[in-house]
Amino acid sequence: MRNRSKFVLIAVFVFAVAAIAWGKGKLLSLVETISTLHMSQPTPQMPPNFSEVTIPFELVAKHVMLKVTVNNSRPLWFVLDTGDKFAIVDLDRAKELGLKLGGDIQVGGVGSQTTTGAFVKETTFSISGFAGFSQPVTLAIPLKNLAARFGHDFDGILGAEFIKQFVVEVDYQLGVIKLHDKIRFAYSGPGESIPIHLNPMGHPVFEAQVVPLGGDPIKGDFVLDIGSRGSLALNSPFVASHQLLGPNLKTIKAIGVGGTGGESNAQYGRVAELKIGRYLFKNPITLFSEDKAGAFANSAIQGSVGEEVVSKFKLFLDYSHDRISLEPNVSFGGPIDHAFSGLLIEAEGKDYKTYRIKDVQEHSAGSDVGLQKNDVINAVDGRPASELTFGEVSDILERPVTHVLIMGRGDQTLRVELTPRALV
Repeated sequence: MRNRSKFVLIAVFVFAVAAIAWGKGKLLSLVETISTLHMSQPTPQMPPNFSEVTIPFELVAKHVMLKVTVNNSRPLWFVLDTGDKFAIVDLDRAKELGLKLGGDIQVGGVGSQTTTGAFVKETTFSISGFAGFSQPVTLAIPLKNLAARFGHDFDGILGAEFIKQFVVEVDYQLGVIKLHDKIRFAYSGPGESIPIHLNPMGHPVFEAQVVPLGGDPIKGDFVLDIGSRGSLALNSPFVASHQLLGPNLKTIKAIGVGGTGGESNAQYGRVAELKIGRYLFKNPITLFSEDKAGAFANSAIQGSVGEEVVSKFKLFLDYSHDRISLEPNVSFGGPIDHAFSGLLIEAEGKDYKTYRIKDVQEHSAGSDVGLQKNDVINAVDGRPASELTFGEVSDILERPVTHVLIMGRGDQTLRVELTPRALV
């Protein structure tokens, strides 16, 4: 199930201004406007004699979530995201907190649609466990719909403006980030440092190599996007120019790929190899975009590499020295692979414990057994759904064994045997 929704956040996290159907001049004008806004924002604060701090995170739907306060609010949950530039708060949450909002801004992402956000003024965020630090919040955009696809509160995003203040070490195995002094830190581990540059949207871009099935190696520029659950996404100009969606490539129609910019038109398939520096990944599940507008139609880069690859490393984000460092962890040798249930599931209710099917993939395990939109999962393998987290349901439905589901469909209760399987 997760594979159909794993790229959902790219709609927001390939930051909004990159995906608006604006000309280059308007994009630069927006960046300049935001820069001007920053001049009137509160001054960022750093604790004296800062050297290093370790902060635990919660891995939710394969995303790094940190506890944050905004203007001394109750604790909120923000995603750490390399595919975003500024600190962003959910628009409804901003109104609830009484934040001072400025002029409107049209934002988008995957797909061709846009939605309305706003500039945020005189507002700062702080991170739980990091006393003495604060930084301005820049934008408010609608994010609440993403909470249902996380099964967890989703209040905001921290991007490059935060990351570049430090060397940020992300340790997926220990569930912590370490913020290092960017002046004094020098990586000396057993991994490899990869050159990057930050594009105008604050995304780290690096060179990687893709080998299509039955094809020759192709080098290109890719965004490192830990705000995406996926492994590899290829933008539509790159897909079209290299004819990657040929008749011999086995693919399935992607569902659940979208966000603020609407739904994306894409296929899931595989490439033979992805190579980053000296690290090689065989047959990763790959999103092949067919979009005509939006983030996945960007011709300036060839695609993005997401969390399913990145989480196989201890990651060091060193923007000050134009590099990232990748140090393999214990999960590195495992394949980038799993079974598909064919179900796009969202978590509803204040406790996110109502698991409702929002879409069913054609020719999948879910469609084979007659599951339908709006069916509700009441139990999985004898366990009530109320005792499972959204992440646990997702993990279970990627295992290629037969699962017994008790489903609610209106007034009916159905017993279904579902066996997820590889579709590409």
